[in-house]
Amino acid sequence: MPAVLAFLLAALLVVPALSGCTDPGPAEARAPEASGAAAPPASNALPNAGELVAADTLVALDAETKALFTSVIERADVEEWATLPYGELVQKVGEMMIGQPYIGGLLDEPATETLVVTLRAFDCVLYIENVLALANAIATGQTDHASYVRGVRELRYRGGEMGAYCSRLHYFSDWIRDNEARGTLTNITEASGGEAFDKRIDFMSTHRDAYPHLAADSSYACIVDMEADLAGTELYYIPQNRIAQAYGFMQPGDIIATATSIGGLDVTHTGFVHKTAAHTGFMHASLSSEQVKISDDLQSYVQGIKSQVGIVLVRPKDPRG
Repeated sequence: MPAVLAFLLAALLVVPALSGCTDPGPAEARAPEASGAAAPPASNALPNAGELVAADTLVALDAETKALFTSVIERADVEEWATLPYGELVQKVGEMMIGQPYIGGLLDEPATETLVVTLRAFDCVLYIENVLALANAIATGQTDHASYVRGVRELRYRGGEMGAYCSRLHYFSDWIRDNEARGTLTNITEASGGEAFDKRIDFMSTHRDAYPHLAADSSYACIVDMEADLAGTELYYIPQNRIAQAYGFMQPGDIIATATSIGGLDVTHTGFVHKTAAHTGFMHASLSSEQVKISDDLQSYVQGIKSQVGIVLVRPKDPRG
């Protein structure tokens, strides 16, 4: 997950980035279902050349990941998930991960940028990336390990290519923007009744000491440049008291990011819309519950955390065209 979220986890704050998600729990909660958040897109400026040094190491798939991967692929084949509308397919894959542990900071454990791919545990963004990579593999029939791993990499890094630390899409707004530019998804927040979200995104550069990888001046300068680029992007959110009014726009498998009032951040948690005849819920890797879960009502969940001011709504595109 982004480095920003990882720091917030450690501080038990709510912050947006791909390294951590916050889900404060009882101290922040105002309602039974309370958890964390994430953020919207920006421009497509590339990192500095020095940040694009090859970083092609991969953490080998662990035994639990291989077993769960096989279980998902086999069930998808038996139940013919590839014939489902794409959003329903995403929801099916996401449901297979319910109960898996929440662990923050997995991407920042290696000393150098490493392609960490695992189904053993997630933070909120890793959950999004792994579910989408699996859903894409099933939808296209490319159900080998290599295709799944490639799918995770393409979602996580700018332009789909892994380089050094700054090539990772640390802010979820940047993650959305970059993936939207490559045709992977569409930000439908404004079209679903959203309004302008005026935020300055600079949490990483203003909390440099919290990120060991920013000790290098080149990495820090790259992050500063990326934040400046994000400043030129128009952001939108659906206020928390109007989320239920947007239920009619939402489909199973849509991505939700929770917009935050915390200074320097856009969002602090991510997950998927979980849609049934009975509810419009929120399927996410929850810090407070320490596992992947479904919160029964999306609006109630968001309103249960004071710093979550609303949501960003994004729709993954069907890779089948």
